[in-house]
Amino acid sequence: MTTSVNTNPGAMIALQNLNKTNMELQTVQNRINTGLDVAGARDNGGIYAIAQRMRAQVAGYGVVQQSLDRGTATLDVALAAGEAISDLLVEMKEKALAGADTSLDTTSRSALNEDFKALRDQIKTIVDNAEFNGLNLINGSTSAFVALANSDGSNKITVTAENMSLSRSIITIATNAAFTTATQASTVATQIATSLDNLNSALARLGTKSKALEVHSTFVTKLSDALETGIGNLVDADMAKESARLQSLQVKQQLGVQALSIANSMPRSVLSYFQ
Repeated sequence: MTTSVNTNPGAMIALQNLNKTNMELQTVQNRINTGLDVAGARDNGGIYAIAQRMRAQVAGYGVVQQSLDRGTATLDVALAAGEAISDLLVEMKEKALAGADTSLDTTSRSALNEDFKALRDQIKTIVDNAEFNGLNLINGSTSAFVALANSDGSNKITVTAENMSLSRSIITIATNAAFTTATQASTVATQIATSLDNLNSALARLGTKSKALEVHSTFVTKLSDALETGIGNLVDADMAKESARLQSLQVKQQLGVQALSIANSMPRSVLSYFQ
């Protein structure tokens, strides 16, 4: 090996190794700082692309969850209103049946009729106020609520509205229904019985859709969690492993600095040739 003051191969090799160690040390420090083994496309283009696609799916399912939550809340309001209306119809039927008693005097029947009309008007109040986020499923203002079902919006869950207003297909009682005679009261009682059957069927349909939204919401939550776990498996750094590598590289860096220092001192040995 030629001893030269112009060229120092040993220092070059030591510097190359030290630079390599510094680069590896910077990579480990970035992993520790970010907690990610793959923080960008430069680290691993293929894995980064897969992770980004999965992150987009997770973000999409977050929107799906919000849509399902709105649908559930809207249905909860509609169901609560429908159940309240059902209770009112039961009371109205009770008043009408009492009014159908032929032995009842006019004053008593008139009092029952006033109670009946108050209950009837309460149905309209409930229907008009059964609204969530501007959507009312029981007053005929909308035909359906559509909730997102998947991350790209291609699948949806449709909840058909049920018009529970007076004098409609479900509640057939007229908006001005009342009775002054036993015969009229008996007719109204029959209409209420039919309306109760219709309303119970409508509530069953809404309840089924509410359950469907609940089941799908649970599935979306589990699916989103599984995707996040998958992303973590792809890109998360093993912190225990990186900690060990950090200590190893720090020692290696110190040794590299010493090796470079030794290599740089070699040309001085030439002076001993000329003493």
